Formats: sequence, C-alpha cells, structure tokens
Amino acid sequence: MTDQGTLELEGGPPSAGARDGGQRLVDVAVDAVGAAGARTYSYAVPDRLADLEAGEAVLVDFGSRQALGIVLGDGSSAPGVDARPIVDRIRSDGPLLPPLSLALARFVSGQYLAPPALVLRAMLPPDMLERLELVAERLPIAADESVDLVERDLLDQLEAGPRAVRDLAAPDGRAGLVRRLRAMESRGLLSLDWTLTASGAGPRFERWLVATQSGVAAAAALAAGQPLAGRPLGPRQAAALAELAGAPIVPVAGLAAPELAGRHGAAALAGLVRRGLAAVDIRERPRRPLAARPPGLRGGRPPDAQLTAAQAVAVGLATDAIVARNPTPLLLDGVTGGGKTAIYVEAIASCLERGRPALVLVPEIALALPLVDRLRADLAARVAVVHSGLGHGERADEWRRIRAGDVDIVVGTRLAVLAPLSDVGLVIVDEEHDAAYKSDRTPRLQARDVAMELADMAKAALILGSATPAVDSVGRARSGEYRRVELPSRPVGTAPQVEVVDLRAELAEGNRGLISGRLHDSLAALDPDAHEQAILVLNRRGAASVVLCRDCGHVQACGECGRPLVYHQAGMTLRCHHCGRAAPLP
Repeated sequence: MTDQGTLELEGGPPSAGARDGGQRLVDVAVDAVGAAGARTYSYAVPDRLADLEAGEAVLVDFGSRQALGIVLGDGSSAPGVDARPIVDRIRSDGPLLPPLSLALARFVSGQYLAPPALVLRAMLPPDMLERLELVAERLPIAADESVDLVERDLLDQLEAGPRAVRDLAAPDGRAGLVRRLRAMESRGLLSLDWTLTASGAGPRFERWLVATQSGVAAAAALAAGQPLAGRPLGPRQAAALAELAGAPIVPVAGLAAPELAGRHGAAALAGLVRRGLAAVDIRERPRRPLAARPPGLRGGRPPDAQLTAAQAVAVGLATDAIVARNPTPLLLDGVTGGGKTAIYVEAIASCLERGRPALVLVPEIALALPLVDRLRADLAARVAVVHSGLGHGERADEWRRIRAGDVDIVVGTRLAVLAPLSDVGLVIVDEEHDAAYKSDRTPRLQARDVAMELADMAKAALILGSATPAVDSVGRARSGEYRRVELPSRPVGTAPQVEVVDLRAELAEGNRGLISGRLHDSLAALDPDAHEQAILVLNRRGAASVVLCRDCGHVQACGECGRPLVYHQAGMTLRCHHCGRAAPLP
C-alpha cells in the first residue's frame, strides 16, 4: 500500500448484529485513499464467512477498486441501501487485534478526528498492511480425481509448499490463471487465500536438528563401543550425533543447525539426516530487543529497603484500585528520586499476582531501558519493550508476543499505549506532564489521555507520576477527581554522595590537566564488561556566552536560528551551539 492505504494487490464469532436482507452487517475500517474522516463502512457478511470475527482483515470493494479493511464489529446500513458483500477474508492466525484494541481505536478515531484505518495501522507492526498477495496451497488429491496437464503442472509447482499466484507459470495469462485456480479450488485440489506478506514484519525461522529414536539408539550403541549396522559413521558425524543425543543419552530439545554445522560441518549433518538418525525441525527465531542486555544492569531494590510512610500509602491505594478495578487516577506528586519507581514496582507486583498484565509509559526511549532493567531485576516477569528505536522486525515480534498474551509487562513510549493487549490491570504514566506524550503525526493523540481511556475501558488501576505534575492534573487532584499522594523528600540513604575536589591542591602537586586525579581514578575504575558508565557535565562552553555592543546593546546572533553566538577564545570565533554555524569575531 501507499500512504493512506492504496492497496497493491499481488496475486468465538461475534453476535448476530444488524442484518440486511437476512445477512449480518459489520463495520469495516477501509484502508484506502478516499476513506478519510472518522467513519467506517458497512458491509454484508457472505454465508461462507459466517464465522468472521471482529479484528479480522478482509478484502472489500471500495468504489471502483478493491481495498483492504479491518472489521471493527457489528454494523448497520441506511434504510433502502443495500450493503455490498465482503469479497474475502485475509488469512492470518486469528483476529489482528483484540476487542480492547478495537474499542480504543474507535475512541482515538473519534477523539482526534483520525481515519479509523490510520489508527489501526498505528496499532499494527510497521508495513504490515503494505502488501497483499493471493497464495495457493496444494491439497491432497483424491484417488479418483483426474487432472489435465496444465493442472498437473500447477500442482507440481506447489509441491514444495504454498506459493504466491504471481509466481506460478501457466499458459492462460494472469486472468485465466486465476480462473483456473478458482476452478481447481472448487474441486478441492488446492486452496486460495489472501495473505499479508509485509517484508521484514513476518517472523524469522531457522533450521534445528533433533535426534530421532534411531539416532538415540545409535548414539547409545556408540557410547557402549558397539558397532552400527551398515556403513559406520565418520568422526564428525559421530560427534554431532553424540551432541544431539545428549550425555547421558537423553534426546535434547534440538540444536540450531547453523551452530551445529559450524562445529561439525554441514556435510556431516546432511549425512545424519539422510540415514534417519536426525530430523530437521523449522522453528521460529524471535527477535528479542532485550536479549543482549544482562538482566541486572541497574540492579533491583535492596532486600532490606523499607517503604517510607508516603510510599506505603501510595502502594496501598494502588493495590486497592487494582483489586476493585477502579480506574480513578492516582497522582504521585514527588520530587526527583522520591521513590516513585519503587511504588511502580510494588503496584505491578500486586497486579501480576492477580493474573493481569501491566502497561508502563515513559516519555523517552532513554527512560525505558533503565526502567526495564529495574523491573527485570525486581520481578520474575516477562517484559516487552515498545518504542520507535526498535527495528521493524523487533517491533513485529514484540507485537506478536503481546497479542499472544506471552507478556506480563509492556514498557514503552507513547507507541506502547496502542499495544494489542487483550486485558490490562494497571496503567502507569511516568512523567505524565511531559510534552513528548503528544504525537505530532496522525493520529495526533495525547498518549496520557489515551492511557486514561484505556484504563477506564479495561477497568484498570491508573497511576500518574511526576515531579512536576501538569497543571490540569493538579487541578483535578484538588477538586477531588484524582487521588493524590505527595512524596516531598527522598528516602533515607538515596541522596547522592558529593565530593568536592580542590584543583588548587592538584595544581600544587603538579597536575596541570583539566581532569583531577580523583576523577581520573574514578573513571579508570569503571568496568566496561559490567556496562558501568559515567556522565561528565561541562558547566559552560566558550569564553563568553553573549557578545554585545556596550553602546547600543546589539547582541551578536546566529543568522540561521537567531540564537546568541558564543565567543570561543581558541581561534577567536563566534559559534552557534544550536546549529553549529561559526563566524569571525567582528
């Protein structure tokens, strides 16, 4: 598809709902140019698609062309207007989005006047709706079924597995090929399905090898020094089989073929497969954004740490809201370092104990990873991360994990509020005042407000945290709409240790460098293997931050961005620290 969804064609059921002439009608968000505005379109469901569910992708007639759409739910049509039937369903492993996401999409579309299809696109992995292909798959042929030469050739082309219709060769031309395939489908020779084939958004697969029963028996015989029947195994084959069979002889779950081939050679593995001692198993190779991060980079809460009185009150209120499924916002108004994260962790733990997942929003990617590290250190939970810094494949795999319910906690930026959660028991918006929650792209949503609506729909507890709450949040807390807990001070022992180094003493000892000996030793003590880092802050760049005329007051400013130029003594130049432009001193 192009922008706004111009389709590139390649190649428990919902309630009865409204009916038109005896047929069920559904609302469809059409992803096509011309389907603008916050509206949906009603289509009739053919009898062959009677089990169509909300959230499924479908192919529909839209104007003079066909377009892709997503079913939002039951629909209705104007009196006297016949709804057009859905052309076909798009094959996928169930609905693309759960009912909670569909309801949230309707809200976002209406609240921010965004086309429903664009909202749904934002809820899906990037490029997932970009390409639609008609795929043919061979079915077992009955013994008495006769086929002509062309049909036999087509079936032979499908012998290795499903293929896109555009890749099949036939003498009929494109239109004739599709007609022939449809006829073969009606006879039960093959199946034709519309399938989304987005590049880079699909799962990755890799070959694994597993020892067969014969292979396990052969490995046991070799371990006992007994000869094998038939041709003996070579040294590499014997070593590979022993690794697959395990020691003691218990078949392992399998080993990745590329890694095994690197140790024993591809030819040795192929020989084991040919002799029936090993079998190939195709498995998904998920992309895990957090896989390369050690689980305890930041470290969790000290085991002997105690909650302050204010923290205990906040945790109690959050737990009560989780149990009661009360979405009334709880505003945590606390100083930086006041212990809001500890409250988040305790509230999430309470939510997980009750079998419901949690959603945590942060305004920036830089804040997501430290929070993820803390959660992984403190909680034995499955964490997914969602933000724009992930690759398309990583976002797609995280999306599939969340949709499948294989995640306990979702952490991310404003994108995460649209994650395909089928349920959520706790929603946390950290730094709720931050302007980064407002999207500058369609749909131009305010993620904090959408999170509040999500909590209301799911009957989930809601926590808003900030050291400087938004004015409207403070106003609602004062009026009683929000509950509010203030954290006026840091917990005991959490204040940073400050050491002042007298550079005059350093100079007297002969150190004429910019870095003191104490700072040098501290930097040298960092362990890069443990990912220890340091931040060096320069309090000023340049010899003078402003250059002005004492007679008229004119300030030398950048001609590109209008900001004051900074005087640098080295080279006697004026530099703009915003755009980098340099100019000689006048």
